[in-house]
Amino acid sequence: MTTSRVLAIALQDTGRTSLRPLPIEAAELLHRAGAPPRLVAHLRAVHDVAGQLLDWIAARNLDLGISPEAVLFGAATHDIGKTLHPAELSAPGGQHEEAGRELLMAQGVDSGMARFAATHAAWTSEAAGTEDLLVSLADKIWKNKRVPELEDLVVARLAAASGRPVWEEFLDLDSVLTRIGDQADERLAFQMSYPTG
Repeated sequence: MTTSRVLAIALQDTGRTSLRPLPIEAAELLHRAGAPPRLVAHLRAVHDVAGQLLDWIAARNLDLGISPEAVLFGAATHDIGKTLHPAELSAPGGQHEEAGRELLMAQGVDSGMARFAATHAAWTSEAAGTEDLLVSLADKIWKNKRVPELEDLVVARLAAASGRPVWEEFLDLDSVLTRIGDQADERLAFQMSYPTG
């Protein structure tokens, strides 16, 4: 069986940068949706950053009441709606958000997992849970974009779970985001090496 280009980008060693492969379910969804190569590369980069954040949380034995699998799936599929709104691959826009949620649900993904496509840009919503915030954070820090308002929300969740002062959690999160952000050029180069169509 021939491996599609989408599955190859999503799952195989790229030889350019070491990004963890997407979950197979997410890769297959992207394949069926006809996702452009650059979108798949972007999702792999964001997924890798989400994995690094989850590894950091796990190393601290911090119970945030989250499902790591949900965060990873959300990071791996959050922009799938851009297959339906390809102009948003290279220009701002929010039409892909609800379209992505609907596309995932039409493919049999339950609403709880499909929600990330619609919530990844809505971290200020009171309904945003910790999983949603982590997907949003990964979607920013993959390219080393720092968003203080979003980071403050994550810091508050970390402090509530750890019982440590907010400033200590801020310093620790800032340190890990700086480390992850320092590798943004590699991730950007990986993404830009693929065409949008």
